[in-house]
Amino acid sequence: MLDPAGVEATDVPARRSAKSRLLHEPTFTLPASVLTVLLAMAIFPGFFAGLFGNGDPRVCDLSRSAGGPGPGHPFGFDVQGCDVYANVIHGARSSIAGGWLATVISVVIALAFGTVAGYFGGWADQVVTRLTEVFLGFPFLLGAIVVLNSVGDRGVVSVSVVLGLFGWPTMARLVRSSVRSVRSLDFILAAKTMGLGTRRIIGGHVLPNALSPVLIFATISVGAVIVAESTLTYLGVGLAPPAISWGLQIAAGSRYFQTSPHILVWPSVFLAVTVLAVIVLGEGLRLAFDPRRAV
Repeated sequence: MLDPAGVEATDVPARRSAKSRLLHEPTFTLPASVLTVLLAMAIFPGFFAGLFGNGDPRVCDLSRSAGGPGPGHPFGFDVQGCDVYANVIHGARSSIAGGWLATVISVVIALAFGTVAGYFGGWADQVVTRLTEVFLGFPFLLGAIVVLNSVGDRGVVSVSVVLGLFGWPTMARLVRSSVRSVRSLDFILAAKTMGLGTRRIIGGHVLPNALSPVLIFATISVGAVIVAESTLTYLGVGLAPPAISWGLQIAAGSRYFQTSPHILVWPSVFLAVTVLAVIVLGEGLRLAFDPRRAV
């Protein structure tokens, strides 16, 4: 039976139960709180960086080169005498924004190709399948390195676009599988019988009921993309100065780890906490929306 919105009425209690489980799932609430703070840092870096006095990451004093923690400088200084805490806070914007932007690009491409392949099947499915196989034939990081080496401006947007273009194939396969499992359900057949157009059926009924596993996978992918961006930056083909990111700080700090470990440790800690929080958040979403769990 269809409700006025075109969704099975029996799905409503299940969705409410899933949302209730989500709010009481520690693997969701804890990482969500951590990510909320990190997102606030990325949006308002000046406020958080200024909590200990010096909030400008570009104000440097060579006389304090590689200096340890002190009043107003809890993380110490890098080799140029710049405040490590301010740099870590400001680096959150580039690293987190790059991860989310690349994932959004991948999701958009995956939804377009995966929906076409899963809903229509036939030759469309064959074309999309062959296309995903071609992209999967290129190692993710190797393909990004080759493309980024030929890009002049390696900013957050350009690096995110490249990572997004190489990150969609696996997600497209998940979309295809999810759409195929939904398209033959009774309420989709009822919508076709009622004479609804293909666009309305896909946008109003198929995708809303096929998105849950895709969004969970996309959430987990954000962490992988943040790590990939930092890896590319560490290798010298990702973000480039004057950008500020955790990857750039890790690359610079790795050369002085034995003499000044604090330069490397703090951006690494923030990167690890962010990625761990994203992965655990995705696991919490998976547990909350798992249909095999008791309602």
